[in-house]
Amino acid sequence: MANIPTDLRYTAEHEYVKQTGDTAIVQVGITDYAQGELGDVVYVDLPKVGAALQRGAAFGTIEAVKAVSELYAPASGTVTEVNQALEGDPALVNRDPYGAGWMIKLRVKSPPELDALLSSDAYKKKIGQ
Repeated sequence: MANIPTDLRYTAEHEYVKQTGDTAIVQVGITDYAQGELGDVVYVDLPKVGAALQRGAAFGTIEAVKAVSELYAPASGTVTEVNQALEGDPALVNRDPYGAGWMIKLRVKSPPELDALLSSDAYKKKIGQ
C-alpha cells in the first residue's frame, strides 16, 4: 500500500504539492504510488530555474526501467528551484519521494489553483486504496 501523506495535495496525474516555509512557494514531486508503478527511476529531466509553467502542462519527464512518463504542473507559476541531487541520483525519487526525491519548487501564480487539487482521501480513492 502506497504512502499518501494527509498534509499534501495531489494531481490526478500523480504529482504531489507540499507547502514550504514561504506560502507562495510549493514543492512538487511524484507520489509514492507513482514511483512504485514506474519502478527504478534512472533519469529525470526537469525545467530550468525561472521557467514559467502552466497548470496541467508537461514540465519534464521521468524515465524508469519500465517506462518514460511526463511530469505535469499542478499549478501555473515560476520554477524557483530544481532538485540538483536528482542529476547524480535519480533513484532518490524511489527511496524518498516526499523528502529528498522532490523535483521542483514553484512560485504559484494563482494560489486558488491549488484548491482544485485532490485531498489525500480523494487521491486514495483514485488509486484504489
